Amino acid sequence: MSTRIGIVGMPNAGKSSLFNALTKAGAEAANYPFTTIEPNVAVVPVHDERMEQVVATVGASSIVWDTIDFHDIAGLVAGASKGEGLGNRFLANIRETDAIVHVVRAHGDENVIHPEGRVDPLADIETIETELVLSDLEQAERRLERVARQARSLDRALIAEEAWLRAVVDALQSGRPARSVPVPEEAPNAARDLGSLTSKPVLFVANVDEGSEVLPAVIAEHAASQGARAVAVSSRIEAELSELEEEDAVAMRAELGVSESGLTRVVREAFALLELIAFFTAGEGKPAQSWHLHRGLTAWHAAGQIHTDIQKGFVRAEVIGWRELVDAGGYAGARDHGTLRLEGRDYAMCDGDVITVKFTP
Repeated sequence: MSTRIGIVGMPNAGKSSLFNALTKAGAEAANYPFTTIEPNVAVVPVHDERMEQVVATVGASSIVWDTIDFHDIAGLVAGASKGEGLGNRFLANIRETDAIVHVVRAHGDENVIHPEGRVDPLADIETIETELVLSDLEQAERRLERVARQARSLDRALIAEEAWLRAVVDALQSGRPARSVPVPEEAPNAARDLGSLTSKPVLFVANVDEGSEVLPAVIAEHAASQGARAVAVSSRIEAELSELEEEDAVAMRAELGVSESGLTRVVREAFALLELIAFFTAGEGKPAQSWHLHRGLTAWHAAGQIHTDIQKGFVRAEVIGWRELVDAGGYAGARDHGTLRLEGRDYAMCDGDVITVKFTP
């Protein structure tokens, strides 16, 4: 599945530096606003140590990693919803993503210019969120006008959508996000059709001082109040580390007291935000592959991720947890231990499952 994450924030918050750290794509990072005009997009492999152990155990020939798309979207400023700083163009780019990584400046480097002349993480967050709310309000009002006309046909779904849109408009006018209004069962596609920015899940990334992994309390508290997630990363250090060989990067992280890469933290939190789990396919002498699936979906859905023909001809699935497979020394040992299970199409997949789907062509 293609997962698209948009990286947003105030100018000079550290977005492009984080993007460089995540992708090693070398997006231009300069000390002035609007360095990024078109959204830089990089397709990043999502490495998973569990998969590497599975591959070593079963003797797979190679690994094909699942990927995540990071979109580095230019900095937003106050008035973006009215076109300030090319805002309308940038807001349109955000609408195309599945989730938002909101980079917030929380470091004290005086050499980095702040567009407002001060370092105030909460004020920066409120600036961005206000622009997203104002943009959504304009879009919701337009959508409401159209749906209200259509609802005169007395179609139940349209009536429910009209009522929902009125509640969304009221929420946005009060400064609350669209996600605060539950979508009615009678109109399950209402949120998708609106395409609001404030309905997207958000991960706050606090761009902290070098060597720090402490999440500022003000950002943690705000994230909790919004039902969002938050993590601390030093974008500058991570960008520098990404240029080193892995051994040198590990040694430098140890010197700085940084426990793991920013990529690992951000990707893990992004997948948790989207309620995604990982599963694997692996066989001896064949390429192994990692996949991601929404939590709660079944073996039948997993088969569809692998190939639509496999899903159509689904018969059963052989399933085992990755740790059980590794501990058993492979599939033969797992069969001997009785840990390799046969499951039907309704089996709810678990994070770290290794699956082999039996199907009729």
